Amino acid sequence: MTTINNTTTKEAPKTPIEGELSFDDKVIQKIVGISLESTKGLLAIDGGLIANIKNKLVNAENPTEGVDVEVGKEEVAVDLNIIAEYGCDIHKLYDQIKEIIGREVNKMTGLKVVEVNVRVIDVQGKAEYAENNVSLQDRAADLTDSVKEATSNGVQKIQENIHSTDDEPNEAESKEAEPARVK
Repeated sequence: MTTINNTTTKEAPKTPIEGELSFDDKVIQKIVGISLESTKGLLAIDGGLIANIKNKLVNAENPTEGVDVEVGKEEVAVDLNIIAEYGCDIHKLYDQIKEIIGREVNKMTGLKVVEVNVRVIDVQGKAEYAENNVSLQDRAADLTDSVKEATSNGVQKIQENIHSTDDEPNEAESKEAEPARVK
């Protein structure tokens, strides 16, 4: 019995609430993608040809790209294609990827990760990876900045020339100021 405002009421007997919790594939893909973002030795999860072309055109960060999952009621299987950093121990990287995915998916969903398949599709140095992943959008922004800077520098030089010639009389003004001489 519960007392509210000095009035005694009876609690209704507790009945379990029925229902089911399920997760869309994209939820698991996102958990996997975000959880692996700062994994040392992992440069990228490759999303395939179409995703790579799209990413070359515009900056489109999508943590689900390149993450394939099969989600059941209690278990999850994950497949990834990755680009590993040159020089890292790829076996250790694989173990680390499995541990992170298993921990994060279980922590957030209660699902058990039963399989993680990783296919290493490339090995690159950080500089090579950075060079290869500049989008056209980034290149256009850099070009725009360069044009703005060049224009600003050009305007500044013109203004400097105008100010320097304002201080000295020009040739036409000098001739007008002198009286005309008859020859």
